[in-house]
Amino acid sequence: MSGTQGGGSSEKKSFDERLSAARRRQGLEAPPPPPGGGPQGNALGVGLRVGVEMVSALVVAVAIGWWLDRWLHTKPFLLALFVLLGGAAGVANVWRLIAPARPPEKERGGRD
Repeated sequence: MSGTQGGGSSEKKSFDERLSAARRRQGLEAPPPPPGGGPQGNALGVGLRVGVEMVSALVVAVAIGWWLDRWLHTKPFLLALFVLLGGAAGVANVWRLIAPARPPEKERGGRD
């Protein structure tokens, strides 16, 4: 009996760690969150991704419109058109990022 009392806390800690690891492997317990992965970190990541999605869509669209205008000598019509298309693409990308995922049609009760 005296052998279990001396190292009881370290044995209990080791047991708890092994138990948690086994539960995670079986899918019974969620893995511990990474450091700095709280709600503020997640919100910052989503905000940065939204900005990058919008800016990248606009930059690509402006580049395509500018190049087509130079090639076809139609300044500024295609540039203006592609700015609108790039803005719409950016909004669509952000919508896909923010909107909740919809289950497949089969799971929603649709027909086979």
